[in-house]
Parts: sequence; C-alpha cells; structure tokens
Amino acid sequence: MQEEYSHLTERQLESEQVFNGRLLDVRRDRVRLPDGNECLREYVRHQGAVVVIAELADERLLFVRQYRYPLRRPFLELPAGKIDAGEELLVTGRRELLEETGYLASSWRHLGVMHPCVGYSDERIEIYLARGLTRAAEQTPDSNEFLDLLSLPLGDALAAVQSGAITDAKTITALFWAEKVMRANW
Repeated sequence: MQEEYSHLTERQLESEQVFNGRLLDVRRDRVRLPDGNECLREYVRHQGAVVVIAELADERLLFVRQYRYPLRRPFLELPAGKIDAGEELLVTGRRELLEETGYLASSWRHLGVMHPCVGYSDERIEIYLARGLTRAAEQTPDSNEFLDLLSLPLGDALAAVQSGAITDAKTITALFWAEKVMRANW
C-alpha cells in the first residue's frame, strides 16, 4: 500500500530534537516534498498508549474522570495509559485497567488502533476490549493522577458524545468500536 502512494511521500533530509521531556520528544525536520521543494516539519514523538473498553457483566462500561491540565478541566474518559518502553500492548492494557479502576479482566480482544493527531504527532493508541471483569483491588493511579471511577451504559456514553459531555478523541473512537462489538457482534 505504501508504494501505491509513493507520489505523496516526503523524505527526511535532516532532523533536530527541539525538546525532550518525560512525555514528549519534539522534533523539527527538514524534508523534501514530492514536488522537489523543501520545507520544515515540526512534530511530537510519543511512545503510544492503550485505551481499554472495560465491559462489566451488566454491560455497563467503566470510565474515569480526571482533570486534564492543558485544557484546565476534567474529562470523562475510558481507562488508558502510555506504553512503557519495551512493554507489550496487552501488558499495558492490563496494568492501566488495574491501576485506574482496580479491575482485572479474564478476556481481552485487540480491536484496532487510532492516531489521534496525525498532523503533529506520531502517537498511536491501541484499542482493547476487556470482559469478564472482577474487582481485584482499590484504584492505584500514578502519584500525579487523581481519578473518579464510574460506569455508564453504552447508550448513555454515546449520548454523552452526542451532547458534547465526552470530547476525548480516544474515548469517542473506542466507543465507536464498543457500539459495533456490543450491538452488531463485530
């Protein structure tokens, strides 16, 4: 498929790291465009993340509410977290589900991947469905995370997207998958 669109490919000529923090690695690359001209591309490198659609026995989904500093307000989101270096995707999903909700799951299914901001980041978010949930512990979020745990029926979650109460891209995308899996047996 890549070869089919080679006429759109930009080629890296040089790369400069502008900033390297705990979460973000900001780059500025000089590239050759398909027409032969050059330009600068600035982007963020990101280690990726996993989002979990955690379905309880009564078909309610687990959500967390947490304050997101860049937008200065709390957001309603599905449990998720970044992939640690060298970590398997499923290990990330299991770890984040347990830390953020206190639940374990007996059944895991990888549904797909999303790229939340293709214009300025290489971030990818892997989407998992977790079923057969059992409460195993109290929430143990990271030391700088403060979370409320709640559950919603799928219909209420979709209505929250429609009303604008849920605007988080990974949650909206994962709820698209949840609707297809739970209602249409994808």
